Amino acid sequence: MAKTASDPDPRTALATLAAARGDSLAALSAMLGRNAAYLQQYVRRGSPRILGERDRRLLSAYLGVSETVLGAPPERVTGFRIRKLDIAASAGPGAQVDGEIVLGTDTLDPGLARKLGLRDGQAAIIRVRGSSMEPGLFDGDHIVVDTADRTPRAKGGVYVIRIDDAVMVKRVALAGEALVATSDNPAAGPIPPGRIVVIGRVVWQMREPR
Repeated sequence: MAKTASDPDPRTALATLAAARGDSLAALSAMLGRNAAYLQQYVRRGSPRILGERDRRLLSAYLGVSETVLGAPPERVTGFRIRKLDIAASAGPGAQVDGEIVLGTDTLDPGLARKLGLRDGQAAIIRVRGSSMEPGLFDGDHIVVDTADRTPRAKGGVYVIRIDDAVMVKRVALAGEALVATSDNPAAGPIPPGRIVVIGRVVWQMREPR
C-alpha cells in the first residue's frame, strides 16, 4: 500500500487501490454517480485527463488516501484529510455496530498531523458516546484515532477497542501477556467480558467549547 500511495501516476494508483480493496472501477464509478465506464476510461484511455475535484475528494475519502495520490496539485490540499467514520465508540457498556461506514472526511492542520505521527489511510475520526471516560472524554466528543497504533504498553493509554461486536473507548494497558481495559469514571459500570481487539490509539480530542 505504501508503494501505491507514492506512485506518481494517479491512474495507476487508483487502479491499484481499487484492486486492493476488491472494488471494481465500475462500482466506484457508480458511487460517484457516474456511468459504469467512467473510471475505466479514465484509467485506460486517459479520458477525462484529470479527475474533477468532487470525484477526487469522494474517492480519496473512500480509499483513505490523500487527494494528491489521485492527482490533486499539492498546493490545493490545505489540510491533512482524515476519514470520519459512522461509529459511536461507547464510553459506556458498548455500542453494537454492523460495520464501519465512511461519512466523509475532515481535515487536520498538516503540522498537527505530523506531530501526532499520523499517516494517510491510518487515522479516523469517531464520536464518543457515554460518560465512563469522564472527565477526560465527554459524551459527544469527537476523537482522532491512530489506527496504526494497536499495541498498548504497560503504562497504558486511551484506545478504541472491540469486544465481540461492541466498540468502545477505554484505558488499556498490557499486564503480563494480557490486555486490561478500565474506565476513567469510577462510577462507570462493568466492562463486558471477552477478548479485546484494539482498533487504534486516541491521539487527539476535538470538542466544542462547553
